[in-house]
Amino acid sequence: MKVKPSNILAHELIGLNVKVVSCRDPTLENVEGQVIYETRNILQIRLNGKVKSIPKAICRFAFHLPQEVVEVEGSKLVARPEDRVKKLRLRAK
Repeated sequence: MKVKPSNILAHELIGLNVKVVSCRDPTLENVEGQVIYETRNILQIRLNGKVKSIPKAICRFAFHLPQEVVEVEGSKLVARPEDRVKKLRLRAK
C-alpha cells in the first residue's frame, strides 16, 4: 500500500520528512527534518546532524510525501507505531 494523504495514519512514518507547523511548546514550532524513530508519544527528528524528540500529542505536523504535503494532528498519531499501523490497516480492509 502506497503512502498517500488518505492513509498516512496507517503507514510507517520513519524516513518521511516532517515539519512541526504548530505546537503548544513554541520552541518546537518550525522544527523540520527526517523522522528517524517513533515511540507511542514521541517522534524523533534528525535536523542538522542532531536528534530532537517531539511530543506527538501537543503538535501538528506537516509530512512531506512525494507529490504533496499532508498536515496531521499529532494527537491522532499517539499510539505505539506497530499498533497504529496494524489497527488502521485492518480497519481499511
